[in-house]
Amino acid sequence: MKLLNRLTFTLIASLLITASFAQETPPTGQVLDKIVAKVDNYILLESDVQKAYIEALSQNQQGQAAVSRCQVFESLMINKLMVAKAEVDSVIVTDAEVMLQTEQRFNMVMQQFGGDENTLVEAYGKSSDQLKDEIEDVIREQLIVQRMRSQITEGLTVSPNDVREFYNSIPKDSLPLFTSEATVGQIVVKPKVNPQTKDDIFKQLNQFKKDIGEGRADFADLAKQYSEDPGSGAQGGDLGFFRRGELAPEFESTALALKPGELSDPVETAFGVHLIQLLERRNDGSYNSRHILRIPKATIADIEKSERYLDSLRTEIEAGRLDFAKAAKDFSDDRSTSDAGGFFTDPSNNSNRLSLRTLEDPLLFFMIDTMKVGDITMPMQFEDPREGTKVRILYYKAKYPAHRANMEDDYEKLKAAALRKKEDELLGKWFITAKEDIFIDLDPAYDRCNALAEK
Repeated sequence: MKLLNRLTFTLIASLLITASFAQETPPTGQVLDKIVAKVDNYILLESDVQKAYIEALSQNQQGQAAVSRCQVFESLMINKLMVAKAEVDSVIVTDAEVMLQTEQRFNMVMQQFGGDENTLVEAYGKSSDQLKDEIEDVIREQLIVQRMRSQITEGLTVSPNDVREFYNSIPKDSLPLFTSEATVGQIVVKPKVNPQTKDDIFKQLNQFKKDIGEGRADFADLAKQYSEDPGSGAQGGDLGFFRRGELAPEFESTALALKPGELSDPVETAFGVHLIQLLERRNDGSYNSRHILRIPKATIADIEKSERYLDSLRTEIEAGRLDFAKAAKDFSDDRSTSDAGGFFTDPSNNSNRLSLRTLEDPLLFFMIDTMKVGDITMPMQFEDPREGTKVRILYYKAKYPAHRANMEDDYEKLKAAALRKKEDELLGKWFITAKEDIFIDLDPAYDRCNALAEK
């Protein structure tokens, strides 16, 4: 296998590991495990290879060559090399980045079990904290690999001529076969919370502050009982140390204005309303704080008001008086899709033509399956893991039949593939140099993969 081929798979393998936490079947028995690669201070387990290999097979599209176990092994080993080199080169990711994505991934797992932690523990044989620790380790590695890859390939671009040459270099009988695809958009509204609800939360947190200050209550006990931050609540609200710029600006400015031990007045951020206590400040600018988070929740009346608003937008769009994409850009509260006119995009190539299984929310898959091209749904509620109940309408703009890749229909995908090829060429040169600087020991069982050979 050529070096370029195995490097092409590197980033994909990293993503597959994290995806497996949301998709794998809970363990049913004891599995023997062993270390199959040591890269400096980092290890790769046989179970890691098996998990990523199964996921890679499940993701393989019709018309593509099957992924081999050696490809998976080599790619995971290269990931470890990137992490080891990142440590040498002082390439880091912040705890805040890791924590945020860990919570998002854990919430996806919890959704599969209806939010029931006891069912989760029974299925996996691990506590929620143990699962979070495992997810956190994988997320950290994934982010480091992405950052290293970005740093190594920074500034690379491809021209239309590069894309054309790349396309023409592929034998016609080897062009990938794309499954049927669709263009789907959404306009999302986050219900505005009734002012009285916020007032009640501010009053509650002010009472907490008074009770703590007068010795009638303990901060940690109140955080464990009332805080709605799933990450810190069980820890008595303790957030650990953060650097400047890593937490919400309103939170940070409030915390840093306090003296150690001092309590703030309630302060609102995008995440909710916080009662903050500064615990410690270090000379390097980092600080440790704890908080009690209360999240204002929309009432039924608030949600119904959003539904009526979206229904009026839907009427205007269907009557041709308002363009869907313009409405999404102007009115949608979902920033991940509004900038693209409300349309879901494939993050690997920025195309709004994607297979339905690319949609992260399985409910979307089933909803689109019941619609016809051109349909716009009635407003419907859905749950955002971080922000609670929201309302949206979906627009099924177009459907594309399965086809062989071509320049007219698949330019953005081909452009992304051409750029990846260019990146892989540069990464290949980096790999040859980097592997000489890091201790690597591979299990003899994988000698057949020639993972370190320069081919």
